[in-house]
Amino acid sequence: MIKSFLLGAVLLFFSACGGGHQFTALSPNANVVALGDSLTYGTGAADGEDYVSLLSSSTGWSIINAGVPGNTSADGLERLDALLASHDNGEQKIDLLIVELGGNDFLRHIPEPETVRNLRAILEKSKARNINTVLIAIPKFSPISAALGSLEDHPLYEKLAEQTNTPLVENVFSDVLGKNSLKADPVHPNAEGYRIVASGLKQSLSDFGLLKH
Repeated sequence: MIKSFLLGAVLLFFSACGGGHQFTALSPNANVVALGDSLTYGTGAADGEDYVSLLSSSTGWSIINAGVPGNTSADGLERLDALLASHDNGEQKIDLLIVELGGNDFLRHIPEPETVRNLRAILEKSKARNINTVLIAIPKFSPISAALGSLEDHPLYEKLAEQTNTPLVENVFSDVLGKNSLKADPVHPNAEGYRIVASGLKQSLSDFGLLKH
């Protein structure tokens, strides 16, 4: 009885921390939407070198690149319903929504509670439609940290992921944007940087169970 209670407590703990995510693998021809800003669009690299294109070619998934340079979390939330309209009307089921937003909020010094509120609304709208939803963490930008190559994910992502029970892809952009050799400019990866982001994202999706090994 005590062992059963302890096991249940451990499982509950890992589930609450985002460690218990395990999904059914998506089909090879799955339909995916990547909602984001310039990091999803691929600013800093040539056509086809963005992480969305690389992930699509390596998985076979049909991925809509819904990255718009300059978009804030509020902009992403405003665009979401239109992006999911085909899913709502039964025309085209969407199997996965990848959310990458927040960087422009940080650069524009938008109050953190507003960013959290917008991201939470995006996640909730997607999940309400029974769409698998994944959140990508963005670094907390600091000129000093960037110069030292020690960027870290903004803590709001881990907290939000735990509160909404959303799988979180951690450190992919922080690791890349902390290295000058992987950047096209201070806030965007170059082609090699996006390749590493795509590889890290693919590994995380595999770990979540969404992608077969």
